[in-house]
Parts: sequence; structure tokens; C-alpha cells
Amino acid sequence: MKAIIANAYGEPDALEFGELPTPKVGPDQVLIEVRAAGVNPVDWKVLAGYLDPMMYAYFPLIPGWDVAGVITQLGLDVPEYQVGDEVMGYVRRDEVQHGTYAELVAAPVRTLARKPAALSWQQAGALPLAGLTAYQVLNRVGLSSGETVLIHAASGGVGSLAVQIAVARGARVIGTASERNHDFLRSLGAEPITYGDGLADRVRALAPEGIDAAADFVGSGVIELSQDLLRDRSRIASIADGSVGEKGGHQVWVRPSAVDLTALAELADAGKLTVPIDTALPLAQAAEALEVSKKGRSRGKIVLEVS
Repeated sequence: MKAIIANAYGEPDALEFGELPTPKVGPDQVLIEVRAAGVNPVDWKVLAGYLDPMMYAYFPLIPGWDVAGVITQLGLDVPEYQVGDEVMGYVRRDEVQHGTYAELVAAPVRTLARKPAALSWQQAGALPLAGLTAYQVLNRVGLSSGETVLIHAASGGVGSLAVQIAVARGARVIGTASERNHDFLRSLGAEPITYGDGLADRVRALAPEGIDAAADFVGSGVIELSQDLLRDRSRIASIADGSVGEKGGHQVWVRPSAVDLTALAELADAGKLTVPIDTALPLAQAAEALEVSKKGRSRGKIVLEVS
């Protein structure tokens, strides 16, 4: 099969587009013919070796944890699916080697859900990691209907999904973004505000009585600022600031969950969740896609088209 290959830690430009054997399919796995693979910041961080202290990596390594495609082979014990089923998944294992930047992926069923009919292959391939991150962050802060949530970096790949999930729950959303993305956030149902100096005052102008919850997807020193706005200082979660736990909030590292991913699929099919795509490139241009991700200016998701 064709795949993107890293032979050592390094920069995206060291990636190769080459041939690797067809993956073995374990008892509780399925073989997926990949249609699209989402690109996430963690992918280039893995390649750079940033996750080496917590995760074993084995080379040659295929990057990527997001996938959407068609099942072509079942493991020995997979009653959940049939050959030909369309699925999407956040295929993260406990070690890094067999990723999703490839024509074929062997995926544990615990990481998968059925592809929403409402989403394209690109959108389904880009949804799992970012969508699960947004969903699990909002769960961790206990967001419910009628509450007000402040979402930092609300126009990004994760933030734009968190906005939609929060709106679907009946929450009021205040989202930070640059002014060029304000109309985009309004289209998703959020009230946009500009980040930077004076942010707390701008939030107070919209929510004089304070906010109920906060989600940090940027990690640029917004924890204490957000806590000063919160009625309950513990109701903040971050994926980007390791100090949040010390300050009484919650640090979230997204987990594969077929249940949560199915909930996201149901929101999509109900017309309550879409996946904005910023950049779509062919698999062979994975290095270019990762460079786009490193710039951190995408409005929506980056995805590789595989088949």
C-alpha cells in the first residue's frame, strides 16, 4: 500500500511517500480502505518527538490518528460491522507507528463509529480527533442548556466544533477569534469577541453576571483570566495549558470513544454539526499539509484525500 513514512523523528519535509505492507488485522479490528485522513497539530508534534516522554514510537512510522473510509476486511470477532460499511475513527493506540496517512488502516472497533450520511468523506475524516476533543472538554466542564460558555480560539478546527456542540446543547456561546473570523463564528451561533488586551472587559460587557464554563483551545495564558470571569473557578478545561490542573481546572487529553463519536455522528445527521474544511490536499502532499497546520491559522480543518 502507499503510505506517508517517517524513518526517524524530524520535520515534515523529511517524510517519504512510499510502499509498506498491508496491515495485519487483529481479532477486534477492521481493515479500512481510507478515503480521507484528518491532519491535526499533534501529528507534527509526534514527528518532532514532543510526545516521546509519554508514548513509545517505532519506525518506520506512519503519522495520523484520524480516518474515514470503507471496511474491506473484518477481524475474527467483529459483530458490530460488515464489509462495505462506511466508518470514521480516532485511531490512537498506546504507541505510535501504524497511523492513518495511508491507503489502508487496521483500526480497533473501539475507535470507530459509522460515518454520518450528512458529511462528506473530507469532513468525516477531519471530525474524529477534533470533534471528540471538543465534546469531551464540554462534558468535563458539565456544560448544559441555558448556560454561558467562553470558548477560546473558537474559529479553529476544535473550537468551531465546540461552538456547534455547545449551541446544540442550548448553551450561549461567547467565542474569541480575530476580527476576520467574527462573521464565521456568528454563522455557527456564537457571539464573537476579539482576543488580546481587554478581553476580560469585553466578556463582562456581554455577560455582566459572569460565565458558567470556559474551554481553552489556545493555551496562551487564559486560565486565570477565565477563572476571574467564572462563577465556579473549577469549570474550565484546557487541552493546551498544563497548569490548569494546579489552578483548579481540568486538563483534557482526548480519548478514543465509539460512544462519543457516535453522538457526534448523530449531531451531524441531525443538521446540528458540520465540519468546516480549510485545506484539502492529496496524500502525497502530507508534508505540505503539516506545514499549514504548524502555522496555526486555519479556519476549520485540514484533511488529506486518500482515495
